[in-house]
Amino acid sequence: MTSLPDDGGLGFDMVWNKSWYHEFSRYIRLNPLFRKGCHEALISNMLYTYSENRIMVFPHDELAGCKQTLLAMMPGEEEEKYANVRVAFGYLMTHPGKKLHFMGQEFGQTEGWRFGQTVAWEECEKEAHSRLCQYVKKLNFFYRNHPALYECDYSRNGFEWISCLDAEHSIIVFLRRDKKEKETLLVVCNFTPVTYENFKVGVPFAGTYHEIFNSDKEEFGGSGCENRKNIVSREVLWDGRENAITIDVAPLGISIFSCAAEKNGDVQ
Repeated sequence: MTSLPDDGGLGFDMVWNKSWYHEFSRYIRLNPLFRKGCHEALISNMLYTYSENRIMVFPHDELAGCKQTLLAMMPGEEEEKYANVRVAFGYLMTHPGKKLHFMGQEFGQTEGWRFGQTVAWEECEKEAHSRLCQYVKKLNFFYRNHPALYECDYSRNGFEWISCLDAEHSIIVFLRRDKKEKETLLVVCNFTPVTYENFKVGVPFAGTYHEIFNSDKEEFGGSGCENRKNIVSREVLWDGRENAITIDVAPLGISIFSCAAEKNGDVQ
C-alpha cells in the first residue's frame, strides 16, 4: 500500500498497523500469569513491520461505543489496570513506526468514544486519570527529544532485539538507534506485576547505562521501582552479548536507558 504505484503499490505515505493492535490487545487483555503462553502475540509484529510504512495506534473504532476502552480492557484491580496502560503506551512509543493517539485514551477514559458526545474531560480531575495524563504528556516529550525513537522507524538499522524469547518472565528488551548512531537507547518492558531485582540484561557494548525514563515512578501512580544510579556493564556473556548489566525491573513497567560506550578505558 505504501510503495509507489510504479512498484505495484497504492502510493500512500503510511498505513495503520492494526495487525499489531489486534495481536497486542489479545496479549494485554490476558491475566499476566497467562501471558507467557501467548508470548508470540507480543513479538510477532516485528516479522512484517518493515513491509509497509506503518503508524502505531490504538484505533478509535476498536475502542468506541459499546466496546471496551483501553483502560477497561486491562486485567486486574484499578492500580494494575493503570500500570498496564502505562506499559502499553510505553511499548507503543518505543516500537518502530509513527504514532497516533486518539482523544480520551491519554487519561484513561472509562467509556468508549461516541461520535455524538464530547470526550469525558471531567475525568481528568480524578487523581488516577490525572497521573496517567501526566505520564502520557511526559512520554510524548521524551519521544520528541530522542531521535533514536523516530528517525529510523522504517529502517532495520533503527531497531535490534536484545531479548525477545523470555516468555517465562514476559520481559522483552530491545535497542533503538538514530540515523547517525549517535544515540542508542536500551528499552526493557515487563508485562507481569512482578518486581525483578538484580535482573541481568545483555547490552550492545561495554560502557555506562543510565535510566532516563521509567513508567513506574510514583508521580505516575507506580510503585517507585527505579534504577537511580549509573550502571557500569560487566564482561559477562548474556543474551548472546559479551557484556551485561544488572538492573531492577519494575512491575508492569517500561524502563529506558541511555547507553554510553566505553572507548580506550573511558566512557564516551
